[in-house]
Amino acid sequence: MEEYEILLKLDRIEKRFPGVLALKSISLDVRAGEVQVLLGENGAGKSTLMKILAGEHEPTGGTIEVAGRRVSGLTPTLATELGIGLVHQELSLVPALSVTENIFLGRMPTGAFGRIDWKKAHADARHALEALGVAIDPTAEVRTLEVAEQQLIEITRALERGPRILLLDEPTSALSDSERSRLFDVIRLLKQRGHGIIYISHHLSEIPMIADRVTVLRDGIVVDTLPAAEADEETVISLMVGRQLAEQFPKRTVTLGSPALAAEHLAAGHALKDLSFTLHRGEILGVYGLMGAGQAEIAGALFGLQPARAGTISVNGAPVHFRSSADAIAAGLGLLSRDRRQSLVPMQPIGPNISLSWLAGKSLLSRLDLPREREESTRYVADLRIRPASTTHNLFFYSGGNQQKVILARWMSSGASILIFDEPTRGIDVGAKAEVFAVMSRLVAEGASILMISSELNELIGMADRVLVLRGGRISAELPRAEITQENLLRYAS
Repeated sequence: MEEYEILLKLDRIEKRFPGVLALKSISLDVRAGEVQVLLGENGAGKSTLMKILAGEHEPTGGTIEVAGRRVSGLTPTLATELGIGLVHQELSLVPALSVTENIFLGRMPTGAFGRIDWKKAHADARHALEALGVAIDPTAEVRTLEVAEQQLIEITRALERGPRILLLDEPTSALSDSERSRLFDVIRLLKQRGHGIIYISHHLSEIPMIADRVTVLRDGIVVDTLPAAEADEETVISLMVGRQLAEQFPKRTVTLGSPALAAEHLAAGHALKDLSFTLHRGEILGVYGLMGAGQAEIAGALFGLQPARAGTISVNGAPVHFRSSADAIAAGLGLLSRDRRQSLVPMQPIGPNISLSWLAGKSLLSRLDLPREREESTRYVADLRIRPASTTHNLFFYSGGNQQKVILARWMSSGASILIFDEPTRGIDVGAKAEVFAVMSRLVAEGASILMISSELNELIGMADRVLVLRGGRISAELPRAEITQENLLRYAS
């Protein structure tokens, strides 16, 4: 029988939040030199478990054993001392600080008289980034970088501390295929050096690429742990959701109507140079591009969040000029942004987060419609299967995917008929993705229009009526549904 060095062992870990039992009984171990992929629907407890292991949450039951040392709970300091490093799903960087300062936060190298040795700090940061195959200016402020670049800095910061046990919570959610490949090369190197890695992902295609074992959580318990060779997609989905996933992309055939949203020669930010399109009623128009192609600037320019450098926008055939997002909302637009933290009030429950769209353009003295808040909250909790199914818990206690559903509920409640979905399934599990796609199909069947900006090739292939491919800030191809293939998307984007 083969012997394994156990780096981490959990025994019946439990975690309670006010009114929520997030983890019921989690028992698992992590071995040296393995990648254990952790799967589960949003709300299954994955991120909560990672935060317990990083010392950010204290368990309410169970024990943890790290490298033979048994503890009832961890603090961030103790977790670091024991060689545990966490890369969060939600970025924890300080936007106003430089890349170097974020990588070495609290541990900047010093020279004579205790002064920061900036030359060494920037050189060390550049070396750490190069180890991931990343070319980012260490002196740049983090807030000036794209989300994917910030994700790579988050990963670099964790790796620079040299953890023996690495916790990766959706590390590739904002990365391109080439960036993901570089990250996987680093992970394989860490495996060879005897590190143990817990890897949370919603991309089932990554299992054969990186996993040694697969553990599935459902409703706060471990359902099963399988060797990667036995964790085929159908088996894993059945374990995750407790049912067979009959159709992942429930695309309906819809007759397209009149133009709803159009742009002519739109330019915004640094990357978007020239974008022209017409989105029709009943249509899902996809947008695809590699990192830096300009797709990251589209949503902000269309929704009044950043000024366009050039070009025009029209809604229902009439020219518009949005000075703010309130103007866009008043015109019938809704935005599901790629960074949901910018769209939520986490210390409020579902109702106030849904009603934000109703308040746009109203005066500060306007009365709140509390009965409607309660009614809409109850309706969309059931309609979108939001978990926990509560109208009183603050969103802080909800998983990322369920928070995303709340934003979707906001725009459904507002009656927005033109929806901009910017990476709509980032951080959402396969079961929730199918539900979101079903809602999208229902909305366009009812006459809504959706601009779907996505880096997920299979989602564009499964849901889009047309796809605009961007390269160098301009459209390089417009593909009708019959021609939307992985080969075509990559060919025109590269």
